[in-house]
Amino acid sequence: MRRILVKGAGVAGLTVAHELAARGASVTVAEIRSQIGGNASWLAGGMLAPWCERESAEEAVVTFGNVAADWWERALPGLVTRAGTLVVAHTRDAFELARFAARTRNYECVDEKAVAALEPDLAGRFHQGLFFGGEAHLDPRRALEALAGKLRAMGVVFLFETGEVGLSGFDQVIDCTGIARADDDLRGMRGEMLILHTRDVSLARPVRLMHPRHPIYIVPRADHHFMVGATMIESDHDGPITARSLMELLNAAYALHPAFGEAEIVETGVGVRPAYPHNLPRVKRWKDGTITINGLYRHGFLLSPAMAEQATSLVFNSSADQGA
Repeated sequence: MRRILVKGAGVAGLTVAHELAARGASVTVAEIRSQIGGNASWLAGGMLAPWCERESAEEAVVTFGNVAADWWERALPGLVTRAGTLVVAHTRDAFELARFAARTRNYECVDEKAVAALEPDLAGRFHQGLFFGGEAHLDPRRALEALAGKLRAMGVVFLFETGEVGLSGFDQVIDCTGIARADDDLRGMRGEMLILHTRDVSLARPVRLMHPRHPIYIVPRADHHFMVGATMIESDHDGPITARSLMELLNAAYALHPAFGEAEIVETGVGVRPAYPHNLPRVKRWKDGTITINGLYRHGFLLSPAMAEQATSLVFNSSADQGA
C-alpha cells in the first residue's frame, strides 16, 4: 500500500486525498493551521460555473470544470445545488451583459418576466439577463468540513499545526499549499469578500451583476446569509479588507437590491489565491519527486476535482506532468 503525504487541507488537498484514498492509498493530510478552514478555500464563493467563468478564462476551464458538479455530488450527496446562475445588468450597463454573452455559451436570454420567475425578489429591477441553467453551487465551508469527515471515515489521517519536522517516510508527497509553495511562476491574487445577513432578500441561486467597474456575484447561503465577492487584485498581501473594496462590494450589492443596504455585515475576509501565467492550474512533478497541485486562481472548487484526478493518475501511472 502506498503511503502518501498531502500537504495542505484546502480544497485541492482534500480532493486529491479523496481520490488517493479511493484508489486504496494510505493517506495523511498535514496542515499548518489548527483545523479545517481559514485558508483561501474557506473564503470561496463555491460556484460550479464553468460557462460563466469562460467569460474571462481559457476554454480549459470549461473542459475541466464540467466534471465538478458531478464529482462533488458523488463525493458529498446532497450538498450541491443545481439551480443555475443568473447574470443581470441594469439598463445603463446593457453593453456589459452583451459583452459577457459574447464570451460565453450555454445560456438562455431571459426577459424581465423570466428574471422575476427565476428570482421573485428581483422582479421589476432588471429588464434582461442570461440564465446558465446547467451550472451549480455549494457552500464551501460545509463542503470542506463534510469532505474532511468523509476522509476520516475512509481512514485518512489528519495532522494539524504541523511543520516539516516528522513528515518523512512517505512514498510520495503531494504539495497543495498554494501561495505558500516556493514556485517562481506563481503570483498572488488577492480576493476580498464579505458575508451579509438579511431576511428581506431571498435568492435561489448565484446572481452576477455586470458593472463596468466592479462586477460582483452574490451567492445565497443558509438562513438568509449571502456571500458577496470578489475583488481581483494582483497582490500577495493578506491584510484586512480595504475601505475601498468594502464600499465597492456594498455599493454593488445595494445596486442588485436596495434591501442589502440594511443588511448586517457578518464577516469580511481576504484570501490570496495562487495563480500561474494565463491563470490555469498545473499538476507538476518536481526533481525531488514531489507532486504539486497549484495555481487554481479563482477556480478552486471548480477545477480541484479534475486536478486531483490528474495528480492521482501521476502517482499510480507515473505519467508526464499535466495541467489545465
